[in-house]
Amino acid sequence: MKPSEDWNKDTPERAERAIGYSFKDKALLKTGFTHKSYANITGEESNERLEFLGDAVIQFIVTEALFKNSVKDEGRMTEERQQYVSRDALGSAAKRARLIEFMRYAGGDDTLGGKTPCNLFEAVTAGIYLDGGIRAVRAFLKRFVVNADTENYKTQLQEYVQQRSKRLPVYAVKEASGGFECTVSALGKRARGAGKSKKAAESAAAMALLQKLNESNRKAEERKH
Repeated sequence: MKPSEDWNKDTPERAERAIGYSFKDKALLKTGFTHKSYANITGEESNERLEFLGDAVIQFIVTEALFKNSVKDEGRMTEERQQYVSRDALGSAAKRARLIEFMRYAGGDDTLGGKTPCNLFEAVTAGIYLDGGIRAVRAFLKRFVVNADTENYKTQLQEYVQQRSKRLPVYAVKEASGGFECTVSALGKRARGAGKSKKAAESAAAMALLQKLNESNRKAEERKH
């Protein structure tokens, strides 16, 4: 959404429907979607300060959820947390929430770099925290990050792989202490995940492999430039 296409009277409501939260402070909502390129032209505040706060809030809530819902040791919980809060994971969450549709930015689409979806998700999270408190943020993150549909990551992985190969991801699940472990292979790479059910283990493995494939793709793009 560029300067000449600024938010109209219906945009805040549409953005709130995508987020699943209604802001009391509409100015805070708008700031959350204001890219620095837009702010540099209009003189408004960008969402960069909100990104800083949102990063910490997401880290805390995901850590809290893992602590309460898992019996894994510190090392395993740290690894699992990274799967939820990585740039690719939060970028995917931003896309599921359709946040980028409401971004206010200047210049071409190349203005929005690879970190933009993740940064936007962090900024919106911080806005919800400041406007509605920790309970509102928990509900938002439960919807898009912490408790995402277990089929979602498997579907995302399958779509990612099918765009690049005729072969489907291959899953191997086995029983483990306290639940199940899964290994998934695709496009020459492999990742593992664990869960209390086979479905949860497959989802965790799919999420880990998606992260690995996205990171590999990002590095390949950086080498080109």
